[in-house]
Amino acid sequence: MGFGLVVRFTAHDVASARAFDELAEEVLEGIRALEPGTLLYVNHAVVDEPTVRVFYELYADRDAFEVHEQQAHVRRFLAERAQYLESFEVTFLNELAGKGTSADEGSR
Repeated sequence: MGFGLVVRFTAHDVASARAFDELAEEVLEGIRALEPGTLLYVNHAVVDEPTVRVFYELYADRDAFEVHEQQAHVRRFLAERAQYLESFEVTFLNELAGKGTSADEGSR
């Protein structure tokens, strides 16, 4: 079953949010190239909240998430993000059912 998380980031200001987006794009380059177990990793802007970003991340399983966390590009992101952020909140998710997910594959 998939393992996911949602992270809500609040930047100091709009300029910090833009700089955070650039940092997120850099980490995405490494994720795309080196992490087959990372199924989705998406940075969302929140409507009417210009300093807020929400990440949705889905991994093949908990082990794939652990591999993700150990990557150099992820460690750099984790170390550098604080300068742009006022706060962040992480919610971990265990997949139960869905469309286009590993749980969906089991229902066919």
